[in-house]
Amino acid sequence: MSIIGNSMRKSKLQAFHEKVHTWYAQHGRQDLPWRKTDDAYAIWISEVMLQQTQVKTVLARFYYPFLKRFPSLQSLAEASEEAVLKQWQGLGYYSRARNLHRAAQLASPALPNHFDGLIALPGIGKNTANAVLAFGFHQPVAILEANVKRVVARIAALETPTDAELWQQAERLLDPTHPFDYNQAMMDLGALVCTPKAPDCAICPANNICEGKHDPARYPQKRVRKAVPTREMAILIEEDSESRIFVQARNSRFLGGLYGMREWPKESFIPEANDRQLGAITHIYSHFRLEAEIWYRRYSEPRNSPDWVERKTLTQLPLSQADIKALTVAWPDFRPALPHSEA
Repeated sequence: MSIIGNSMRKSKLQAFHEKVHTWYAQHGRQDLPWRKTDDAYAIWISEVMLQQTQVKTVLARFYYPFLKRFPSLQSLAEASEEAVLKQWQGLGYYSRARNLHRAAQLASPALPNHFDGLIALPGIGKNTANAVLAFGFHQPVAILEANVKRVVARIAALETPTDAELWQQAERLLDPTHPFDYNQAMMDLGALVCTPKAPDCAICPANNICEGKHDPARYPQKRVRKAVPTREMAILIEEDSESRIFVQARNSRFLGGLYGMREWPKESFIPEANDRQLGAITHIYSHFRLEAEIWYRRYSEPRNSPDWVERKTLTQLPLSQADIKALTVAWPDFRPALPHSEA
């Protein structure tokens, strides 16, 4: 049985908690803005941003501008999806922004302060729900983000743990009297000490209970990642005689709500006589690699549908990073307007 199983002495667990809190007080990243507040809304925003994005990126470019633009759950709920996606531009994984918006509309004027209410909202899983409860409402629940998973797996010497096993161990380790600081400390332990490579076990406050400290690289075993497929596409930039560009709102689940140019599988695109290939781009998504040829087509007459917009208008629309790259191939000086309050 793991040392943090049912047989673990209460005194040993208390000693671990004391060491963790002492270490966090001295070395923890307590200056992070979402650690200086117990505003459940702001904490929720930070948790969602941090799901697929590094702390330094969220802090430098996105957290403050987003909260300035949408300072409350109600303001987010009342915004248009287009405004939310524009503010999210550059963070990627746009389903996060769409889920934030839908969840705000369902929960407004305030986030639920109980697990069942939070888990029912779009985009909120167990870890995000528990983070909001622990940090926003100071409830005695464990969290299990990537860094904490590694710490727990090493403490319990779990080579190939399931999420259920990790949750069980995380809940046994929890300090229920100080859930805010304890959970923040566990994240920092994983980020600063119990790192994926070369963990510093000698200074780790968990070394008195850690079963994996003699061979930390063994725990947990890395899962073999599947090879990311490549999609070869052709993106067509179309401009009319009045220098307006054709864009359309995407309605697919992937990149839904963003605007973009027309595109085809590379083998299906048949260029017209006057089309010009301008170059090519590469963009990496979470589940595939995009390699796209960029084509340009100029029309000799004006086009009058609403899908044709001036370049200045185009800069105001929420665009994917791949489409921004494509437009930069056509016009190297093209720059999307910065999200609100980032300018």
